[in-house]
Amino acid sequence: MRRIPRRTAAALAAAVAAPLLLAGCGSSAAPELTVSGAFMPQPVSDMAAGFLTVENTGGAGDRLTSVTSGISDEVSIHRTEGGRMTEVASFDIPAEGSLDLERGGNHIMFMALKERPEEGDTVSVELHFEKSDPITVDVPVKAATHDPEH
Repeated sequence: MRRIPRRTAAALAAAVAAPLLLAGCGSSAAPELTVSGAFMPQPVSDMAAGFLTVENTGGAGDRLTSVTSGISDEVSIHRTEGGRMTEVASFDIPAEGSLDLERGGNHIMFMALKERPEEGDTVSVELHFEKSDPITVDVPVKAATHDPEH
């Protein structure tokens, strides 16, 4: 039986493995984000909340890091746990998963509104992410009691 020199065996193994590794890199290793279900209940004061879903069909997670809007200079993202609202720096958006910002849960908070939108209006917001490009969303203003589940 003939022996293959160690260097030759290593080179052969690398040559066989390289296309397999590169094929794995070709799979969607980046986030692929879309936004749906956006709405803002008509504000009854100088504050408002916004709700939406960010769907990630990509192979890598991302993070919602901030939201901006011309309607307010003070827009933040909030986590709700045990009935308490707390401002957070970001929300994770898992690979092949979603981030749900919904009534009674995590949401966007608009403070010190420059103007108070009414039902039927739309508010433009820009979502900023750790990896992905920003996404601009036209958020429809719904009745103050709007519940998308019913």
